[in-house]
Amino acid sequence: MIPAQTYSKDLKKLEAALKERMPTRSLLEILSNVQHYTHFTRHFGPPSGSDPKLDQPIERYLLTTFCYGTNMGPVQLVKHLKNPVSDQQLSFANYRHIDTERLLSARADIINGYARFELPRLWGDGRGVAADGTQIAMTRNNLMSEYHIRYGGFGGIRYHFVTDQYLALFTSFITCGVWEGVYLLDVFNQNKSELKPDTVFSDTQGQNLPIFGLSFLLGIKLSPRIRNFKDLVFYRPDKNSHYLHIDSLFTNVIDWELIERHVPDLLRVVLSIKCGKILPSTLLRRLNNYSHKNKLYQALRELGWAVRTIFLLRWLTDGEFRVEVTAETNKVEGYNKFAAWLSFGNEGIVTENAPEEQEKRSHYTDLVADAAIYQNVVDMSRVLKKLAAEGLDFNREDLEALSPYITRHIKRFGEYVLDLSNVPDPWDGKLELPKVQLELKTGG
Repeated sequence: MIPAQTYSKDLKKLEAALKERMPTRSLLEILSNVQHYTHFTRHFGPPSGSDPKLDQPIERYLLTTFCYGTNMGPVQLVKHLKNPVSDQQLSFANYRHIDTERLLSARADIINGYARFELPRLWGDGRGVAADGTQIAMTRNNLMSEYHIRYGGFGGIRYHFVTDQYLALFTSFITCGVWEGVYLLDVFNQNKSELKPDTVFSDTQGQNLPIFGLSFLLGIKLSPRIRNFKDLVFYRPDKNSHYLHIDSLFTNVIDWELIERHVPDLLRVVLSIKCGKILPSTLLRRLNNYSHKNKLYQALRELGWAVRTIFLLRWLTDGEFRVEVTAETNKVEGYNKFAAWLSFGNEGIVTENAPEEQEKRSHYTDLVADAAIYQNVVDMSRVLKKLAAEGLDFNREDLEALSPYITRHIKRFGEYVLDLSNVPDPWDGKLELPKVQLELKTGG
């Protein structure tokens, strides 16, 4: 048994001091600050690459990011703004100046700047990324919306990839009916940042055998949480291999001839993925459709059995490794809650029906979340320097236990002004409409 982790009294004092000292900021202020730090809006503009020809384009792009990232939408946002901008202008910027590729490039600027901070490097080295999906409510009448049995509602799945430094690296927007693990390796092709992870953590969706085989060929360390351990099969390298204490675990033998026969085909597939000709998810979906006939699938599955057996032996014997996998997957679950808290508009329901716009909404929300995490780390670092100068006791272990998913100091809804001097016009309740006869109902 691994003992439960205990936290020092110094950590509790440190967390309380951080909550008290963190400066209150609005989301628009956060986006403005991160723009000054990283200039991420430089990627936005017309497809031609020419000058935007907009009045105050940076302001327009930040307001567009805010209204779609929070799911508020342009119509509601302009009702709360003092800035002279219309909902048509924000919609124009979204449709004509910002697409998925530009959003990914903008997020890469934030990620690259964040990775240079010292505090995140106490949480991880950037070589690990954890994946997990969360349902997003949607209207029913579109191609992506499906009923999800586990979540109990209609919508789609945002499949987040979060680094061991707590920042979202990439997000796939997928339907509810697919096996989420199929998309587990896509982040390594679609990541535009300077962070280059080599390990992917996941929940039990990552136990898929072809994923184990393909990740091994791509040089990726697949580390899923294991559920129903006793139901999984261990494979011997050959029928003559026997083990003193764990021999009863092994029930099958690897077919090395099948793997060897299809090594050239497997390597061709890997090279295609490495060159960006095909995504891992596309390959895995196609192979799963013809699993009983496709020899390539069978070879990949056979290799997956060998790789997973080695992984299961490590899972069984290495308690610290199990703790690490659980800790990293908890980070992405924390990010899901953080991003949902920021996407507060329209009760979190995505009303857009076009698939490309649905995907953009996911990246908008991630852009706002990444900016909020970036600003939190900046503020946390400054507060920590002041606390250390004032003599507050804390050590490296206390800093490693902190998280940038702090929301208490963030204002989501803007300024509300109560003015009792503003007296409304009197109203006598009568409807004096010309040429209209009103038959009023009365209570009996």
